[in-house]
Amino acid sequence: MSIVSVADARNHLSDVIARSQSEAVFIERRGQRAAVVVSPEQYERMIEALEDAEDVASFDEAMQEEGPNVPWAQVKADLGWA
Repeated sequence: MSIVSVADARNHLSDVIARSQSEAVFIERRGQRAAVVVSPEQYERMIEALEDAEDVASFDEAMQEEGPNVPWAQVKADLGWA
């Protein structure tokens, strides 16, 4: 993880992009984190992990719902598969 100021990021954008290929680069404004630069591959991995976590949370939530169980034979019949 690297930290650079907005001014340094502006003046050395190519270096920030190159560094982001191997680590996250945090950009700070007035001592506060304002942005982070990551490689496209890392971004995709993060999005996939987030989507997987959301799927797990949705499944867990659905499993907690109350209601009658529907027999598989009835589901197939309702869908026209039987």
